[in-house]
Amino acid sequence: MITASKKQFIEFMMGADVLRFGSFITKSGRQTPYFVNTGNYKTGLQISRLGEFYAALIRDTCGDDFDAMFGPAYKGIPLATSAAGALARLYGIDKPFFFNRKEAKDHGEGGSIVGYHPVDGDRILIIEDVITAGTAIRETLPLLRSCADVTVPHMFISVNRCEVGQHPGKTAIMEVADEFGIAVHPLVTVVDIYEYLKDAGSFGPVLPAMKAYMDAYCVL
Repeated sequence: MITASKKQFIEFMMGADVLRFGSFITKSGRQTPYFVNTGNYKTGLQISRLGEFYAALIRDTCGDDFDAMFGPAYKGIPLATSAAGALARLYGIDKPFFFNRKEAKDHGEGGSIVGYHPVDGDRILIIEDVITAGTAIRETLPLLRSCADVTVPHMFISVNRCEVGQHPGKTAIMEVADEFGIAVHPLVTVVDIYEYLKDAGSFGPVLPAMKAYMDAYCVL
């Protein structure tokens, strides 16, 4: 059964035109009946509310037992920023955040890191939108570990698509846990979205397409 908070988040994504239904091609080349584009958040109220959803999950998962939050460029930048603000505002958990440039700056302070600069022993949370094939995390970890001897115990994402990764029978999230020891925590999963649509009773044409996609590509 889908929880009230998950229902609220799904409706929030749909209201912001972030969760869309139709026919789309994912980064992995699969044709999907739904798509999550966090780039469609574009108002102050939306990004503030989004940060509150992330902050609640972070607080419930690890409290203040971490040192900083990292948002991978580009979509992770506003996610980490809004989550950091909401954690401080709502829960009194005031932690630094940082992000990267796609290209290192060769003037001024230089480098590719903006904001907090990690130090050895830091426990870093990664704040992202979705994981489909796990490509982004494999690019992010070397970047973080080039800054300092850090660990990444947790990663927080909007949606777990539950899609098979590089190995049969395992999702990309399972592979990330096995390969890097990172626990990935989604606000909602594809199953939550499917259950929401089914309960709503007004998404008839979408349901069989969702079911077929889940049967073909998801590990549930």
